[in-house]
Amino acid sequence: MKPSQAPFPATRFRRTRQNAQIRALVQENTLTTGDLIWPVFLRDGADVCEPVSSMPGVNRLSVDNVVKAAREAADLGIPAICLFPYTDPAKKTEDCAEAWNPDNLSNTATRAIKDAGIEIAVMTDVALDPYNSLGHDGFVVDGKIPNDETVEALVKQALSQARAGADIIGPSDMMDSRIGSIRTALESEGFKDVMLLSYAAKYASAFYGPFRDAVGASGALKGDKTTYQMNPANSNEALRLVERDLREGADMVMVKPGMPYLDICRRVKDAFGAPTYAYQVSGEYAMIAGAAQNGWIDGQKAMLESLMCFKRAGCDGVLTYFAPQVARILNGA
Repeated sequence: MKPSQAPFPATRFRRTRQNAQIRALVQENTLTTGDLIWPVFLRDGADVCEPVSSMPGVNRLSVDNVVKAAREAADLGIPAICLFPYTDPAKKTEDCAEAWNPDNLSNTATRAIKDAGIEIAVMTDVALDPYNSLGHDGFVVDGKIPNDETVEALVKQALSQARAGADIIGPSDMMDSRIGSIRTALESEGFKDVMLLSYAAKYASAFYGPFRDAVGASGALKGDKTTYQMNPANSNEALRLVERDLREGADMVMVKPGMPYLDICRRVKDAFGAPTYAYQVSGEYAMIAGAAQNGWIDGQKAMLESLMCFKRAGCDGVLTYFAPQVARILNGA
């Protein structure tokens, strides 16, 4: 007699996929509203809701409407909102002085959200490009971006945001030593509890185009940003940058863009274990939203899948323009 053979295969992976209840039991990662930071765009005026043409479903909002958006986000369980201003071109200068004006759009919106008593963390952006008539994240001198002079300006900008009530400050400029300089200034001014979410590994990416439209920086940019943003070909360098920023006082770190750099997210989380975030940038959003608008993909499924990918790669949270839509779905609305 032939020896009895074990049924093949002994291990059937499909057993744990057979229905929704079993799939839920073995699911390795979970997306919640607590994982979301909502980036919003500001502009002057009252009762303004101005569509961004290259980002379907995204609008520039006046301060009164940003307050409403913040309240909506808080009600949905979104823990943080991130402010990006569309600055009046008349206020953009080569010295970028509007960046630390206590009454600029970002600071005015921060105070308005805080004055409204909304229980949501306010995150702000530290970089000079929304205020620079030449479109760069730093000063431009003889066609170059001087590091140390720019850092001095970024410190002034960060302090103005802290005075306005920002909970989280996000330096996105990629200048050397800016985290240490901002942290020292915040401590010396008594802002010991203000957090720094450093754009530690921000790549010189083609995926930022719609964002530059949204903040009015597209036409102003002279040249590119490759002398201060990272080379997309580099991975080890990202770890060195994250290590430096954590050492200088960053509380959290970010990888930007998101999905094209999931390998970086994974390496950062594994190497440091620090709170790690990714920015699902405007180009990523526009591709999903635009394809869904044209009926080429299932927009809701693609949106949720894309965000789960960040969790799988080790991210603790994601900056995404999809935040309100996702929160409504997760809340069963």
